[in-house]
Amino acid sequence: GQATFSNAWDSITSANNFVSAWSAGDARVGAQNQGLDGLGLMALDSITTLTRTAGTFAYVANQGSASVSVIDTGTNAVSASIQLGGTPNGVAITPDGSIAYVTNFGGANIWVVDTVTNTVVDTIPAGAGPIEVVFSPNGSTAYVSNFNSSNVSVIDAVTSTVVDTIAVGIRPWGVAVTPDGSSVYVSNFGSNSVSVIESDTNAVVATITVGAGPIGVATDSDGSSVYVANTHSGIVSVIDTTSNTVVETVPVGLTPLGIDVTPDGRHAYVANRGTRDVSVIDTANRTVIATIPVGTTPVDVAFTLDGNSAYVTNFGSGNVSVIDTGNNTVVTSVLVGIQPSGVE
Repeated sequence: GQATFSNAWDSITSANNFVSAWSAGDARVGAQNQGLDGLGLMALDSITTLTRTAGTFAYVANQGSASVSVIDTGTNAVSASIQLGGTPNGVAITPDGSIAYVTNFGGANIWVVDTVTNTVVDTIPAGAGPIEVVFSPNGSTAYVSNFNSSNVSVIDAVTSTVVDTIAVGIRPWGVAVTPDGSSVYVSNFGSNSVSVIESDTNAVVATITVGAGPIGVATDSDGSSVYVANTHSGIVSVIDTTSNTVVETVPVGLTPLGIDVTPDGRHAYVANRGTRDVSVIDTANRTVIATIPVGTTPVDVAFTLDGNSAYVTNFGSGNVSVIDTGNNTVVTSVLVGIQPSGVE
């Protein structure tokens, strides 16, 4: 059987010694790095794969302080802090912005947060090690990748109940839904693949081999392509959703983790943990056109609805870098909780 990890990064360390050289070079930020393994990391949000902020607010899951920071994107100041306990990791917000789901990686549940009052109003059970979550475009369904049980929980968002559990590859991490809601793409960190789920039947209809250690997953605006950040091979795999085949690989920085595509579909931004920067990919020609230095251990990225700003969580430095996507420069950094992971 599979070993169960309370810290998803333990699996990387046990399988690949190459990461130790990178972690040795990381700056440490006081208590933000206490109690962590040699990587100075726990489970990434995401990946990602969390693609929008709710109106004028961005929600950031802080693993080390067991909380969620709410950033007002108009002022780039923290307007609220929600104490949760456990190990908050992934964040997703309903299309109408009224509800946020937050995964509890260490507690096998999802917190349901009312974004008007910023309070927890419900808790939903999930599989072992829930790490990422995403909503369908109409907000009726949520999909949760369960890293330690190698499956996906399907949640009816109206009744807040799990209605199905889908077996996928080993150690699923990132999860993304196509804009038409027809397909769900899940990165399988442990089996170097992506599972494609048909949403009508909740059946896996394809398994696509990608790079080594896939984590972040994002779809483009028209659903024709899916972008997958492969941590161990330092590349982004581009999947054609019609054929469900990899049609391009794009070299990026070291240890790419989170990835997101701008609302207009023109660019993909990739958080590179190892080089402490963000690669900007032109999706038309599939090349890197800019590299943006950010904080220590960047792990996830999300955009404002207008696409003018990108928010990058820096797990090691306890802040969020705000990037002006017009000129690809960091305009400010927002101090949040300890070990910020997922952002939406």
